[in-house]
Order: sequence, then structure tokens, then C-alpha cells
Amino acid sequence: MQLLTRLYAGAFPDLSAYFSVLYLGLFLPLALIFYGLTPNKWKKYALLLLSLGFYWLISGVYIVYLLLSAAAIWGCGLWMRHIFTRRDAAVKAAEKSERKAIKKAFNRRARGVLALAVTAHIGLILVLKYSGFFLENVNALFGTVFTVPAFVKPLGLSFFILQSVSYLVDVYRQTIPADRNILRLGLFLGFFPGIVEGPICRYGQTAQALWEAGPIRYENLCLGLQRIAFGLMKKLVIADRLNPVVEELFSQANSYPGYMSLLGGILYTLQLYADFSGSMDAVCGTARIFGITMPENFKRPFFSKNISEFWTRWHITLGTWFRDYIFYPVTMSGPLKKLTTAARKKLGNHFGPLIAGSIALLCVWFSNGLWHGAAWHYVFFGLYHFVLILLGNVFAPYLKTVNEKLRFTPENKPFRLFQMLRTAFLVVLGEIIFRADNMAMAGRMLRRIFTDFGNPFSKYYSIKDTLITLVSVINYNIRDLYIVAVAAAIILAVSILQERGVSLRESLQKRPVWLRWCVWYALILFILIFGAYGAGYVAVDPMYANF
Repeated sequence: MQLLTRLYAGAFPDLSAYFSVLYLGLFLPLALIFYGLTPNKWKKYALLLLSLGFYWLISGVYIVYLLLSAAAIWGCGLWMRHIFTRRDAAVKAAEKSERKAIKKAFNRRARGVLALAVTAHIGLILVLKYSGFFLENVNALFGTVFTVPAFVKPLGLSFFILQSVSYLVDVYRQTIPADRNILRLGLFLGFFPGIVEGPICRYGQTAQALWEAGPIRYENLCLGLQRIAFGLMKKLVIADRLNPVVEELFSQANSYPGYMSLLGGILYTLQLYADFSGSMDAVCGTARIFGITMPENFKRPFFSKNISEFWTRWHITLGTWFRDYIFYPVTMSGPLKKLTTAARKKLGNHFGPLIAGSIALLCVWFSNGLWHGAAWHYVFFGLYHFVLILLGNVFAPYLKTVNEKLRFTPENKPFRLFQMLRTAFLVVLGEIIFRADNMAMAGRMLRRIFTDFGNPFSKYYSIKDTLITLVSVINYNIRDLYIVAVAAAIILAVSILQERGVSLRESLQKRPVWLRWCVWYALILFILIFGAYGAGYVAVDPMYANF
């Protein structure tokens, strides 16, 4: 009975942590052995079985959500395909004067199918993730006593739901054909490396490659394991090692002056980047072993010169999803196209289109904030970035003129460094809102940064004294910060090379075998010696798995 209960609820939820011993030491090796022993013509089914088994082990009975989503998009996709086939036949047989009306009628039917399927999928997220938040606010606002439900949200729900919606919209737009093979769709949605934290794949990016899965090749195995090891360094040496000090600085923010709140924001931003990008390294590395290229989710975001650019480099697949399925459809909708035309006549070519674009941008960032969590500080996190990007769009021509007069060009390295530091500072302020428990806490921390600088009579007057006190309060070894700094410097060096178009892994592949193995053994030893595990450390769950 106890075994059945565990299997019902998900017997091994720790598998969702890609750097856990259970995943790296047991599941992945067994998966590779099982996949390697499977005949080539059956490997796609082996991959599907592994993916369903993985999700069942971490979610138990809640695998039904994944299965129902796959069945729904398969059926609705074929339904729309049938409508388009009938439309094309009817248009071909009709008189020229009737074709436009016939096409419009059939497209309306297909749009109805799309609306039904998308509403069902998005409605599922709204019920499971946001109904409690909505009712709590209704109760607070109107003094009602509605019972707040406590739904269980399956791991990875937001990720595979967004993939389902993108598939349906692309079928409706006829940029991809509706897939007749439900198993291929199921593998596309549930491929186990990306089911927990993404990236958010499009059907055209991975579905066919997954279905044509071939044997494991030595080069893919090496490159995949190398990337997993690099991600492991980010996670264990940086993200997990920073967790105690980040927890202290945010939970006890009232006890420290403003620069400590800023330090907390900086360290949390580094922690989040190391955790999330490290997980993406594990995801992309695992997929590479199987010969699958997953879309990248990070592209050295801290080299960005403004907030708009930052969001083309951070969580890339989420940003492009919002761009393609919210921003463009809203901007190109009939009412906003009319608004743009009218505004352009009165306000000119710069400010005219900004009105419609700003409305679409607001929809994107409100959705982005809510996507991350059902709480007001997530909403304000989204609105914060909306305001920054909006201001950047409004003042872009004026800033360009000023920069030209001051001779600040893209080739001006000091100016470029200033832009990157300015952007990083703004990002850190946003991450303080993101990490805070609520808006009140976020507001206090942000206010302290700009108003509370400490005083000569405070024991927190110097940063050195503050860090010493911090160490004594939470038993945090100051050497941990030095280790984090070394690991961060390694990531920075690799990122600088990548920014200059140099791939360190590809360069190493051209070097002698002894040198390659020395580099990777050095990385492994660095992780073993300086990774945060054992007594005194608590394993931190993947930070983005909850979004």
C-alpha cells in the first residue's frame, strides 16, 4: 500500500533536480544504457518511454495532465488540418467572386477550434496556479470569505502548456503541418531533459529530430558530458554556496543598511543565473548526448547594453514565445492597427507606433510577471521591466542624438562598459523585487539602497565589519565568497571568449588529448573540492522548476 501511495504521488521527486545523485548517478546512466541497447529503429520509442517514465517518477498520477495535453493538441491539430483541407477544396471549386467569403468562413471555424484548445490549456494554468491568488485578493478587497483552494500544480506544467499552445497556433497559422502521429507529439512535449525547467521548444525545432533519434556518438557524448560538468560547477560551486548568505540578506533585510540590500540583490542575481543557466547546461548537455540540439536559453546576458537587449539574452525561449504569441498578435490586431495609423498621422513616425506597441508590451510584461508566480511582487517585477523598456523606446532617438554629439559610439569601450554596468544595476534592482517575499519587503529593501547608507556609529559602518558580523550570525565562512568569486571569474572568462566568437569546447577538441583531459579533470576536481555539499549545506531545488 505504501508503495502504491508513493507511485501515485510521484515516487522520486528528487529526480527533477538535474544535479542530484539520483539523476546523474542513477537515472541518466541507466537511461543511456537502455537507449544504447535499443535497436536503432526503436530508439524513438525508447526515448518516449524514458520521458514518460521520468515524468511519472517525479509527478505520479499527475502525468495525466501531460497525456491529456498531448491528446488534445493532436486532436485539435488534425481538426484544423481537416478544416483547411476542406477550405482549399471549396475555394478551388468555387467561383472567383465567392472564394474570399468561403476562405473567411472556414478560417473562422479553424479559429474557433484554436480558441477552444488554447482556452482549455491556459484555463488549466489559471485554475491550478492562479485561482488561489485571485480569491485571496477578492477576499481582501471585498471582505468576502471564499474558500481558497489548494491545487497541486504538476512540475513543468507551465513549460509544456506553452509548448502546446505554440504548436496549436503554428498549425493554425499553417507554418507547420498538423502531426498525425500522437506519439511524436507526446515526445515533443515530454522529452525528459526539458520537462521541468524548459527551454520552451517549438515543434519545428525539436519534434522531428527527436523522432529520428539515432545512436549515441562519441563526440556527442563527450560534448554533452562536458556541458553538464560546466553546469554542475555553476550549480554546486556558485548557486548552492551562495544560498545561505542570500537567505540571510533577504530574510533579515531590516537588520542591515542599504548597501547590504544591494549586495543581497547582486548575490541573488548571480545565484539565479548560475542555477538557471547551469540547469540549462544540464538540459542541453543531456539532449546533446542523444544527438538533439535544444534551443539556447542564455546568451551572456550581462554583456547587454540595455534592458531590451538583456531580455533577448536571458530566458530567450520565454521571451521569444511572448514576442511571437502575444506581442505580435496584439500589435497586429485590427483595433491596434487602426490606432497606429491614426496616431502616426498626429504624433509622427516615432511616437505614433509606440502607442500600440506599448499596449502590446504591457500585455507581454504583465503576462511575464504572472507567469513566474501568483503574487503581486511578480506582477510588479514584470511592470518594472515594462517601464524600463518603454522609457528606452520613448527616449531612444534623443539618446542617439546626445550620444552622437558626445561621440559615444559602440566602439567606445568605456561607454560600452558603462552601459553594461548600468543595465546590470537595473537588473539587480528588478531581481530584488523578484526575490522578495512580497512587495512590502521589496519596497523596504529598495528604499534602503537609496536612503540608508549606514553611519559612523553603526557596527555595520564598513563593508568588512558587516561581512564579519554576517559570518558570525549565520555561520557563513567568508572563504565561500572567495570560492564563488573564482568560479564567477571562470564563467566570465569563458563568456568573454564566447562573446568574441570563440567556443572553448570546440577549441579544446582541436588540442592534444592530454591537454583536453587535464582541463576537464581540473574542472571535475574543482567541483569535488569546492562544491557545496555535505555537512552544513542543504541541497537547493532547481529555482525555476516552481515557475
